[in-house]
Amino acid sequence: MALVNPLGKEKKLKPLLLSPDQIAEEKKRAKELTVVTLTSRETADLIMMGIGGFTPLDGFMNQADWKGSVGDMKLTDGTFWPIPVTMSVNKGKADVIKIGQEVLLVDEETEEMMGTMKVTDKYTVDKKWECKEVFTTDDMDHPGVQMVMGQEEVNLGGTVKVWSEGPFPKQYPGLYMRPWETRKMFEDKGWNTIAALQLRNPMHRSHEYLAKIAIEVCDGILIHQLLGKLKPGDIPAEVRTEAINVLTQYYFVKDTSIQSGYPLDMRYAGPREALFHAVFRQNFGCS
Repeated sequence: MALVNPLGKEKKLKPLLLSPDQIAEEKKRAKELTVVTLTSRETADLIMMGIGGFTPLDGFMNQADWKGSVGDMKLTDGTFWPIPVTMSVNKGKADVIKIGQEVLLVDEETEEMMGTMKVTDKYTVDKKWECKEVFTTDDMDHPGVQMVMGQEEVNLGGTVKVWSEGPFPKQYPGLYMRPWETRKMFEDKGWNTIAALQLRNPMHRSHEYLAKIAIEVCDGILIHQLLGKLKPGDIPAEVRTEAINVLTQYYFVKDTSIQSGYPLDMRYAGPREALFHAVFRQNFGCS
């Protein structure tokens, strides 16, 4: 047996992160490009595309893929994709950006240059429809609804080149892993069937129980926790990591679990997000 294929028609990982030499060449012309700032969620999505976590996406969605993802949970090529991956700008910025133009993507919080995008589409969306489909509500008390309704007026779609993984490799050494790294670990252990446990809090007893059942029916489990932004009151990744390490060290059979993290902001989309997490875990090698 072999590991499950990455998502998409080509069945292979599609990391969009450039090599250091390529990045150095790209940065030489950065001053010539129009700057587009990214929110925390957009930056995290870009990094996921960079490391191949969002295979087979090659950039932020155009209108057709946005509509298909929201309405039918499918991309235009038929690939299952239950949550849209988009970026937005205000109308003034959109008006000066031409189709075919390359723009510089900059994290609005850190001001780091994250990559470039060749714009292939500009479009407005029905935000309330997106919220009702993805979150099953348009209640402004919902954190995911707040995120979507707070987007700018115009979405830009296009192919991206990724320059940076942000702070994650240095902030979470040994925990932050790219899909090809988790796949290599599974292969080295001889695992073929792997369950993924999504976490944004320390493991509860119910999580432990589910994990141990998964280990009984699979070769191993990836305890995969979110390293991006959470809502107020959620437990920081450093605390979660220590708690999980203690639990797996003393209460799990040795070599049945791997703890890892990924660079994504939580969307709080309930069942849709569960499907979304299942989809991209396939890229990390989880069956």
